[in-house]
Amino acid sequence: MFQMIVRPSWLAAASAAALLSACATAAPLPPAAEPAPAPAPEPARPKAQVGTFGFDVSGMDTSVAPGDDFYRYAVGKWVDRTEIPPDRSNLTSFGVIAETAAKRTRAIIEDAAASNAPAGSEARKIGDYFASFMDEAAIEQLGVRPLKPELDRIAAIRTRTDLSRELGATLRADVDALNATDFYTDRLFGLWVAEDLTDTSQYRPYVMQGGLGMPDREYYLGDSPRFQELRTKYQAHVANMFRLAGYDDADARAKRVVALETAIAGAHWTVDQTSDIQKANNVWSRADFARKAPGIDWDAFLTAAGLADQPRFGAWQDTAIAGIARLVGAQPIQSWRDYLAFHAVERGAPYLSKAFVDEHFAFNGQALSGTPQQRERWKRGVDATSNALGEAVGKIYAERHFSPEAKAKAREMAQNILTAFGKRVDALDWMTPETKAAAKKKLANFEVMVGYPDKWRDYSGLEVVRGDAYGNQHRADLFEYRRNVAKLGKPVDRTEWFMTPQTVNALFAPSQNSISFPAAILEPTFFDPNADDAVNYGAIGGVIGHEVSHGFDDLGAQFDEHGALRNWWKPEDLARFKSETKKLADQYSAYEPLPGLHLNGQQVLGENIADVAGLAAAWDAYLLSLNGKPPETIEGFTAEQRFFLGWAQNYRSKAREAALRRQVVTDVHSPGPYRALTVRNLDAWYPAFKVEPGQKLYLAPADRVKIW
Repeated sequence: MFQMIVRPSWLAAASAAALLSACATAAPLPPAAEPAPAPAPEPARPKAQVGTFGFDVSGMDTSVAPGDDFYRYAVGKWVDRTEIPPDRSNLTSFGVIAETAAKRTRAIIEDAAASNAPAGSEARKIGDYFASFMDEAAIEQLGVRPLKPELDRIAAIRTRTDLSRELGATLRADVDALNATDFYTDRLFGLWVAEDLTDTSQYRPYVMQGGLGMPDREYYLGDSPRFQELRTKYQAHVANMFRLAGYDDADARAKRVVALETAIAGAHWTVDQTSDIQKANNVWSRADFARKAPGIDWDAFLTAAGLADQPRFGAWQDTAIAGIARLVGAQPIQSWRDYLAFHAVERGAPYLSKAFVDEHFAFNGQALSGTPQQRERWKRGVDATSNALGEAVGKIYAERHFSPEAKAKAREMAQNILTAFGKRVDALDWMTPETKAAAKKKLANFEVMVGYPDKWRDYSGLEVVRGDAYGNQHRADLFEYRRNVAKLGKPVDRTEWFMTPQTVNALFAPSQNSISFPAAILEPTFFDPNADDAVNYGAIGGVIGHEVSHGFDDLGAQFDEHGALRNWWKPEDLARFKSETKKLADQYSAYEPLPGLHLNGQQVLGENIADVAGLAAAWDAYLLSLNGKPPETIEGFTAEQRFFLGWAQNYRSKAREAALRRQVVTDVHSPGPYRALTVRNLDAWYPAFKVEPGQKLYLAPADRVKIW
């Protein structure tokens, strides 16, 4: 399925053989007066959860030369024997671990539902939220009635001021430009409350573009047959939603909605533009909105949004905000009433009766992502409950499923990787001492967060009503919005987590200068305290190194040791850095996951820089962890080989064509098989697997990208 111009061949070769042998050298012992007693046998190593040492050897395809297709060599038989579940658009190592986390979370939630906990307690709220979602009989009886207050309010819109007020009242904190790189909201705008880019001692409200029902502007403006087909299906879906909600003239309404969204898409920035922090760092006063983005009654909008007292805002995609505002002022009120009504129904559909759920899935699951089957209701209920009460659930998750020993081991690895990264900075022969000193200062100021937060979120202000599935979701979104708005004007909390413990992910927060690793990602195949260290350093070590390196990628390198957006580079160093990153962008733009569809090397550049630099730092950290001892060979695999195989195992994946296409168009991450290709840029990979010139994945030393 993954076709490319340069065929993937993941190989790990180690020119570190000399380094290893140096680490193993020790002075001879003086002669003993009498024979030393025989050493006590070492205790047996506890068994790893995957294979015998943490890597799934049975998943390899050793008929393939590593230098021709390393991904196939490392995980090819896993790909062959693995079927994507019918309720998934893809299957990845992340997804496999997420299934385990979901089952654990289900047990926590169901225990809460059965506990008859006191009213108002977190356990009661967890149980009531889930039970309400699972009560399909009650939901069927209600039909579309839960939406009636919002739909009536929309129908009453008569003026631009009414429209502006409704748009402001439905603004939510559902985007994150830097930490989670979540640029999408179906609402006309999204709000992100975060540290001021240039003064991290205070919060700033950032307004971001939104308003599309499909994932990205390309779905509206792209001329490929696939996008044209999806536009036709989308308009039919919009009409179907209107019919289910009881509207007349459904086809005409749908046509107006899609035409309006196409105009909104025309105003949108691309993913590349949105990721350009210098372009996005626009500060507007409250008065600037009326002057720079006429068309919206901004007084009405900001008052309804609870932001009337804010003097300054970040306008992330300033020209897009202005373009969308012009549409609010120019497009017919009826088009906007139709637009708002459709999006209210579409957002509410997962919490309404079966007909709404099925129609929502038919487009968003089947048409957009190629997923054949709806996920089981309990899985959707777990996700919904976890989204609404994430840290309340996460507190129990961490208690049950994350040991102090695992936390200590992960922290130790992180510290080794930070040390190794610092040594790599010291060794750079192209960087001036001034820039090196600034980089080391930033590295020394990194905050490492492992497992779960030290301070838990307070949900006492969230009302959960048993039997009101839609209302609970609506109130949870509003609670999260108000929690974020309440930060404004208060001291910045630099210990805040942006993921829950049950989330299978990791992140770097540029303005915090922090890296976070929730409990749920610290599981096999990424991490196993009982696995071989080489595999662990290649797997979770590569992830830790990746997040550390985000602090020094094309985006992170623009933030200083305090998380402020400030240039700390000498001009000549920045020029060399950009030259190397361009080589990496060009390398990835050569890959062609689907016929005619190449990766956009610039779009995925930050993640690929983090992969290259992070994996290199993880390798050096593994060598440091040996403390001079020679590495062992296990079942015929050298330490170098196990390290790189651990990395490849991270990115086991299969995807349906529609899901892969969506990822390539909208995501800042390369698909898994191409992330595994990171190894081509590490010298240590070549001797480990005897990769030679002439093999498909071979890169001449001068073509291997070395950024940090």
